Amino acid sequence: MNKLATLARGLALVLFVFGGLAQATPMQLDVTGNIQRTNVPGTHVYRFTEQEWRSMPRTQFTTATNWTPSSQFSGVLLSDVLSKVGAKGTTLRVTAHDGYVSYAVPISDAHRYGVILADQINGKQLTLRDFGPLFLVYPRDRFPKELNRSEVAGRFVWQVKSIEVR
Repeated sequence: MNKLATLARGLALVLFVFGGLAQATPMQLDVTGNIQRTNVPGTHVYRFTEQEWRSMPRTQFTTATNWTPSSQFSGVLLSDVLSKVGAKGTTLRVTAHDGYVSYAVPISDAHRYGVILADQINGKQLTLRDFGPLFLVYPRDRFPKELNRSEVAGRFVWQVKSIEVR
């Protein structure tokens, strides 16, 4: 094989492997920082496993985002997550699987707007390929004057992996 064919084959293999991993990535959320409850021995981390996540109360709303048309998002209220870990802070730093780190997300938004960590869109489970496994979503259509602004768009974090309470 020539070098170009070898490179193309290698790239195809990488895309196949990582594409498969994107579909198979289990839901897990780590919450750290200024929290009162932890569940990972020897660390200051509360780790939500998929099983625990599925046992949490669920909510849903329909809204559009900058990346999706009007869709029904379903998941867990961010305020419930913060309550479960005993969060004591004013802001959140949300980190995604792709390395994106949000700027400050005010904790007050969780209560004021009913922000959710969505794991489904239109009844379909989110994967890494389509904003998952978790997508921090605001009900933008309910509060268009407040939430349909560029400075709020950065708070819509997809592929959420962890949250640090500050």
